[in-house]
Amino acid sequence: MSSRILIIEDEPRIVDFLQRGLSEEGYQVESAADGTAGRVALQNQTWDLVLLDWWLPGEDGIELLRRFRQQNQTTPVLFLTARDAIGQRVEGLDAGADDYLCKPFSFEELLARVRALLRRPDQKSGLALESLDIRADLSSQQATRHGQPLNLTAKEFSLLCLFLKHPGAVLTRTRIFEAVWGDQFDGLSNTIEVHVKELRRKLEALGPRVIQTRRNRGYVLQAEEEG
Repeated sequence: MSSRILIIEDEPRIVDFLQRGLSEEGYQVESAADGTAGRVALQNQTWDLVLLDWWLPGEDGIELLRRFRQQNQTTPVLFLTARDAIGQRVEGLDAGADDYLCKPFSFEELLARVRALLRRPDQKSGLALESLDIRADLSSQQATRHGQPLNLTAKEFSLLCLFLKHPGAVLTRTRIFEAVWGDQFDGLSNTIEVHVKELRRKLEALGPRVIQTRRNRGYVLQAEEEG
């Protein structure tokens, strides 16, 4: 299967140039146009390589990368930026970048760096989220409970992963919607309730309820209701 590459870049011309070139080389390529969309894509999907711009609307590339590394994510990240001062290169590498390429750049050089980063040993094998009796494998995008498979949709899997990343923490509807759907929550949609209900149904077919409702607050992954 071809490698999956995420481009987080706000300049449409560069995105189009990279998507066409990398797709022609056989890679699966997707893009995000700002920091918020990039964060959602990093959080909810598995990538083999990330091409990341420094200057982004909203959350900038440096902050995005720092948060990504704080979550123990090891996906290679190649910075693409016009900031070419030595101190700025060091800042990018110290934040967790694996390589650094200054704009403007040739596609041939970028492609060589992409190949080099993808040749590195796969550090994501076996990466999974686990809490209580639930396990989500991020490589295969499959989830189990008590070792039994859960037949989840892509959104249900993303929702489950969000809970597994924050066990015991109350997640507000706004936080859930922005993390899983990548958009602002208007407070009127019942999308979250519908998806939580369906995820609960599938989980509870294999055990007791673990996604609890906290009235006027949100939801929490927890084995038992608080007294």
